[in-house]
Amino acid sequence: MAKFYFFEGVKEWFYKNVFTAPKETYGKTTHLGITFASGYIAGVACAIVSHPADTVVSKMSKSTKSAGEILSELGFAGIWGGLGTRILMIGTLTGLQWWIYDTFKTAMGLGVGQAKKH
Repeated sequence: MAKFYFFEGVKEWFYKNVFTAPKETYGKTTHLGITFASGYIAGVACAIVSHPADTVVSKMSKSTKSAGEILSELGFAGIWGGLGTRILMIGTLTGLQWWIYDTFKTAMGLGVGQAKKH
């Protein structure tokens, strides 16, 4: 759910603050670029939000210790280890997921900036 929330929010921000002309005036490449960038940023946000808990759960699966024990061993700084790699991976994957989805919609005539048929 967070990916959808962040994606839509970032995309809306881009259209309100950066690409302020009517959506119909932009080409497919621009729309798909906005889609990828919005997806990437949404992926980064999701990576940051989920990383501490995922780190603890991952450590729990390799031991018999509780979440509290692992958290106290790692400390606040320890739960953020590997975040850069996670951001690169999740950001890129999420950006590509949204880009593929919007590319398909655009190919079917359903993409952003396409004339609506009534």
